[in-house]
Amino acid sequence: MSSVLPDDLKLGPVKLKVSDLTRSLAFYTEIVGLRLLHETQGEAQLTADGLTPLVVLREVADAQVTARRSAAGLYHFAILLPTREALGLTLRHLIGTGIHIGHSDHLVSEALYITDPDHNGIEIYSDRPRDTWRRDTQGHYIMASDPIDRDGLVALAEGKEWNGLPPGTVIGHIHFHVQSLDSSRRFYCNVLGFDIVADASSRGALFISAGGYHHHIGLNIWAGEHAPIPPAQATGLDYATVVFPDEASLRQTLDRLGSAGIAVAEQNGFRSVTDPSGITLRLVTV
Repeated sequence: MSSVLPDDLKLGPVKLKVSDLTRSLAFYTEIVGLRLLHETQGEAQLTADGLTPLVVLREVADAQVTARRSAAGLYHFAILLPTREALGLTLRHLIGTGIHIGHSDHLVSEALYITDPDHNGIEIYSDRPRDTWRRDTQGHYIMASDPIDRDGLVALAEGKEWNGLPPGTVIGHIHFHVQSLDSSRRFYCNVLGFDIVADASSRGALFISAGGYHHHIGLNIWAGEHAPIPPAQATGLDYATVVFPDEASLRQTLDRLGSAGIAVAEQNGFRSVTDPSGITLRLVTV
């Protein structure tokens, strides 16, 4: 576990830039199962529990839709459900919509994959009990991409009603296309303080976390090394949020960023930092 970042560090809302807010709202409420929390001109907050925003959508004027695996930025964001039964209910619902569903049994978790109308990747998953997660001789988690037990998951939903994503749903992790694994490792691990929990660099990916989680952030070069940074009007990630448990732990991270010569912006009371691939992280406390 990291001796730098707090064990109870979490992720907060993901903000996405979309080309058509009305279309995206319909997708995220009717297909994904989030609920509208608040809407203003050109922007909407979505929630699972009616209180906490999980996904924020911002419509971009004259938006340029980013093709999949074409630029640095979002590969997918991952919505963590509180139970396997909730994943089964979601799978049954998604099958009924006719949307294309990818899936993987990662050993530490079971995951479904869909894509929104602007090609933003979405993972919806549930974790296996932490005491079943296995590590290799290097101390890294053993993960895979095996087929899920589709029939077993759907059977959990039998006789039960799907009412959208349940309370207890959170943003579990986020996965980025980056320009370089080496520069990303230096930024996320050497400066921010995340631990490497699975090194798949031979396959172009790295998985990092705090507190022994199987991963809070995935990093990959599957859009190509030195993938272009998308223009401001492109659809995709606006920012991801890292939530610190207290001001002291956030201050320690800000000090490390300052010592590394990395600028931290402050606007409307929020601090944010940009990684070497142009990806913005908002740094907040609970």
